[in-house]
Amino acid sequence: MNVQKINLSDSRLERSPGQDAEIFVGNLVDERQGGPVAIGYGRYSPNQSLTGTMAVADTMIVLEGRLSVSTGDGTVTAGTGGIVCMPKRQSVTIATEGEGALTAYVTYPHWAEAHEG
Repeated sequence: MNVQKINLSDSRLERSPGQDAEIFVGNLVDERQGGPVAIGYGRYSPNQSLTGTMAVADTMIVLEGRLSVSTGDGTVTAGTGGIVCMPKRQSVTIATEGEGALTAYVTYPHWAEAHEG
């Protein structure tokens, strides 16, 4: 894998696997480029939520807006510049209010592979 610059405009955002909410993701670096992790962007429309068990370890950086992640232990909320780490096998609800959110993410292993199996 070569050094590369990644921009949001390089991303093809698609609906997040297995859900109907207005939540879209787009990998830019993953197993297809030989990357050890998946890296991409996520766009969460206002007033959306996604509930599930993490198939991978996921770290999200909030680039714009605000989102909350709830577990059985409570809720964390992150705004622009905030980082949320979600461990593999953790049950979570990710939700936006009002403005929605734009995130960058890093997952390990590749989330696309985890959703295929």
